[in-house]
Amino acid sequence: MTKDNRINRREFIKRGTAGSAVIGLTLGEAHRLEAEAVTEQNDSPNNRITVGFIGVGARAHQLIEDFKKVPGVEIVGICDAYKGRLERASERLKGRAKVYSDHRELLAAPGIDAVYIATPDHLHKSHVIAALEAGKDVYIEKPLTYTVDEGLEIITAAKKSGKILQVGSQGVSSAIQARAREIVASGKLGQITMLRAVSNRNSPGGAWVYPIPPDASPQTVDWEMFQGPAKKRPFSLERFFRWRCFSDYSGGMATDLFIHLMTTIHYIMNTGAPESVMALGQLYRFRDGRDTTDTINAVVQYPEGFVVNLSGTFNSSGRGGRGWQILGTDGTLEVSGDELTFTPESKYDDNGWIVDSWPRALEEAYYKDPKVIEKEMPNRQPTHVVPGQERWQEVGRDATVAHIENFINGVRTRKQPYEDATVGHRAAAVAHMINLSANQQKVVNWDRGRDNVKAE
Repeated sequence: MTKDNRINRREFIKRGTAGSAVIGLTLGEAHRLEAEAVTEQNDSPNNRITVGFIGVGARAHQLIEDFKKVPGVEIVGICDAYKGRLERASERLKGRAKVYSDHRELLAAPGIDAVYIATPDHLHKSHVIAALEAGKDVYIEKPLTYTVDEGLEIITAAKKSGKILQVGSQGVSSAIQARAREIVASGKLGQITMLRAVSNRNSPGGAWVYPIPPDASPQTVDWEMFQGPAKKRPFSLERFFRWRCFSDYSGGMATDLFIHLMTTIHYIMNTGAPESVMALGQLYRFRDGRDTTDTINAVVQYPEGFVVNLSGTFNSSGRGGRGWQILGTDGTLEVSGDELTFTPESKYDDNGWIVDSWPRALEEAYYKDPKVIEKEMPNRQPTHVVPGQERWQEVGRDATVAHIENFINGVRTRKQPYEDATVGHRAAAVAHMINLSANQQKVVNWDRGRDNVKAE
């Protein structure tokens, strides 16, 4: 790796730290002021934004509550392939949202400004493009795509439509990630050559073995709607309610869990896509009919001069379950939950065990050198204070609410939020490359010119 390819503060700034909404402010301050502006704009009844939900599964029910926290937004339509979810969502919305039997009916309905899409991965492309063509702004749950090629199709459709599109990996709207990005841009970590990211779980629910509602049956589940473009299979409640276990509908761990980590890393490191990926994955424990792995390890190489070690398992929660570290020559930045920690590197060396083998006169002369005392023998220096560990904790509204606010602000101002189709495509592409590498047991390379996996 040449010196010119290394990531440093100057290159980081050149690659895009000017993306803050307000010139001269830190990223965290810009996010805060944008959020306050959204709240002020929402006070006007003329700024009411109407939203339709395509898919109202468990995650969508959480988002329903979060959308309620954003002033000036009303959910007016819902659609799902399971009647029980529709019933509960309608109750949650006090009956004010119209129930649609098909997403196309919802998209054709007048008076809906934007849609939130929370369907299985294999339906994302068709639902997103249909929504854009219907003139709707789109908030799409991660991952943006089921395959790499779909990302380019969605990017094209988004540009053609001129509509707002935001992917729902909400961490990039958090204050803690904005602060991490600022610290990296400042050069405080020195030269960054390695990142470590992990996402672990240790429970059946964590491995997507979700309980199936007792009333689920061919009468309450629209199997054809769920299958969409996937390979046709006999009716299966396990496949419907635990779809992430099956590669017909999902990329498994990589597209469900790693996608958050990679979106964060791309944001904080201000990079686009990797150079190459090598991964191994196996199914060790959850042999319940699924065909996606329960353990994956991957190495993701970036041309800017750093590598990401990425790992996950459903067989141990480890220490904390999920988090990441950015390792620099001057310090390490670590996120665990809502806490960010910077730990400086020790600058002292100890060559005593080497010099101890020299002739005595040479050893004594070595330790009389002031430069040696400065670098290797802090106990012989005057007493002084050196910088220590620093910590920051995020408080305030949940990052998901902030992410929704950023989307709604984009709908009102027509300013595209950070996590657009291109950002979503590149983060999802890493997950797809991990799966390709693990399945083929070989290195998978990225073609930045084509914004796609490099052809063999």
